[in-house]
Amino acid sequence: MRGLLSRSPFRISKPMFTFNDVLQRVEQEISRLSFDRPPSDLYAPIGYILSLGGKRIRPALTLIACNIYSDSIEPSIAPALCLEVFHNFTLLHDDLMDQADKRRNQPTVHKLWNENTAILSGDAMLIAAYRLIGDSEPAHLKELLDLFTATALDICGGQQYDMEFEARTDVSETEYLNMIHLKTAVLIACCLKMGAITGGASSADAQHLYKYGLCIGMAFQLQDDLLDVYGDTHTFGKNIGGDILCDKKTYLLTHAMTHASAAQKEEMRRWFEQKAPDPARKINTFRRIYDELGLREITLSRIEAFYDEALSNLKQLSVPEERLTVLKETGKILLHRKS
Repeated sequence: MRGLLSRSPFRISKPMFTFNDVLQRVEQEISRLSFDRPPSDLYAPIGYILSLGGKRIRPALTLIACNIYSDSIEPSIAPALCLEVFHNFTLLHDDLMDQADKRRNQPTVHKLWNENTAILSGDAMLIAAYRLIGDSEPAHLKELLDLFTATALDICGGQQYDMEFEARTDVSETEYLNMIHLKTAVLIACCLKMGAITGGASSADAQHLYKYGLCIGMAFQLQDDLLDVYGDTHTFGKNIGGDILCDKKTYLLTHAMTHASAAQKEEMRRWFEQKAPDPARKINTFRRIYDELGLREITLSRIEAFYDEALSNLKQLSVPEERLTVLKETGKILLHRKS
């Protein structure tokens, strides 16, 4: 009987880590990463972008998911670090493609150094991410590598769609949602599944957590779309209206292009055709049209729908409900964030 009980994944002797516990551990581990080797212009930008902080939600989710099934989060540390370095690599290249001036209220890498350095340092970050995941426990390494590689390729596909959509004015809501599924949601889903795998979850539970992450990721991006229009520069960490100025397709814009009146569509079309528009006027014009169409409320409703779907996947897990408290709290933080 004692042997049977010892195999239960829920005979965990230590209390679960809180969200703050997990964030503190993530920061400690990131601070131990060293990028001070020569040539400095290759590695210094890596240390710089990691030092800017951020929410650290992705590695935190990896540790939290592991802790649902195990009293030790040590097996999830290497994958969590890999995912945070990889995430910041995507931001570095994304900022360059968007020609963004600020990231977390600080100059972006291509502005502080130059564009070529941003490209090469980003490449080095991707290699560093693979090196970190290589430190995972051998029993899980193949599964983790396969998941990470598939996720990385999906994100590249999502970024390509994002760039292609900038030149189009007929992007549908369905196309947009597929793009953010690839560009944003799959990484959050990957974080949770990696944590579940390293914690010893069943394949079914790992997949339910993956689906939970997809829904949370979709809601996360829609919240980002809202903040770009209605957020505050000081709390958002980057300039408001950046997506509007770049003609980036967001949930609000794709919805507007479908449901706007003929006059509103013509007004948006004129702004799309201007080569050097007045930034403030363009942002204010699109915000006014979004207000007229009630798009803030429509987007918030869609966010809530994704969140409800996410919770339905948690109900399928074979774990006591109390072990999901920290994960649910983290989901709410993402849902109501201001930055």
